[in-house]
Amino acid sequence: MDAWYALIGSNTASIPADTAAVASDLEAGKPALNQNDVRASFTRFRILIVGRANSGKTTVLQRVCNTTAWPQVYDSTGQKVYDLNARVQRGYHDISHELVFSSNPGFIFHDSCGFEAGSEEEFEQMKRFVLERATTPKLAERIHAIWYCISVTDHKRSILAAEEKFFAECDTKHVPVIVLFTKADVLNDIAFNELRNQNMSIKTAKKEMYSHGVKLMDDLQEYIHLVLDKCQFPPKGYVQLAEMNKKKGDTTPLLQCTTNALDTQSLQMLLVITQARNMELIVEWAVKR
Repeated sequence: MDAWYALIGSNTASIPADTAAVASDLEAGKPALNQNDVRASFTRFRILIVGRANSGKTTVLQRVCNTTAWPQVYDSTGQKVYDLNARVQRGYHDISHELVFSSNPGFIFHDSCGFEAGSEEEFEQMKRFVLERATTPKLAERIHAIWYCISVTDHKRSILAAEEKFFAECDTKHVPVIVLFTKADVLNDIAFNELRNQNMSIKTAKKEMYSHGVKLMDDLQEYIHLVLDKCQFPPKGYVQLAEMNKKKGDTTPLLQCTTNALDTQSLQMLLVITQARNMELIVEWAVKR
């Protein structure tokens, strides 16, 4: 365990991303567990986040990076495109743009930019981006995970054509896709309203809404598992996220699920290093090793 405290001591070091030996190991599926090799091959952990408008994507990223600030946005050459801290612009209109939060620059995020609304052109653009970034020989440009956000506020229309199309047609190669059930805490309010609509008293509805909310979530997850797990490229994991708009919102289950889904110990180590403040994640990964 002492080695782990030494490992996470400086997780923002910048080291050239060009180590052929580690690249060879990764392609062969072999672990590369030397800390310096990991840093030399991947300086930052790169994630594509996918989901409909208002599915809570930005809020999840802010919680992961422990901030309420908006990200700075860079193009593929590293030039700043714009700064969202003034909330002037919420959309990120190019999937290749890099979203970076100053609170944790070890993460680079990309936004899927609208294919969920039904644009065939944007869907094909997203597919090309995933394929290119999953297989590029430039290790520093590879995406390492995909987070697909499904808001439970849309629990009666949780799976649309866009979700089925993504998991049926988008080959992400070795890059794991994790489904995030966002805004899970809202189900209690939905449950309360449903109970009231059944002519239940306010007092009884308040008492019963939590158990009814659990049932709604269980039914939702069962349905989504049934649909997506039959697709050609199913998710590698599912996570519930609640209260991401609050400081107490816990992203540990998301980070644990993502770590476990990664196909090499090198990438697992990189994510743990990047999220060094999360001691629960560090301890769990060290114990599993």
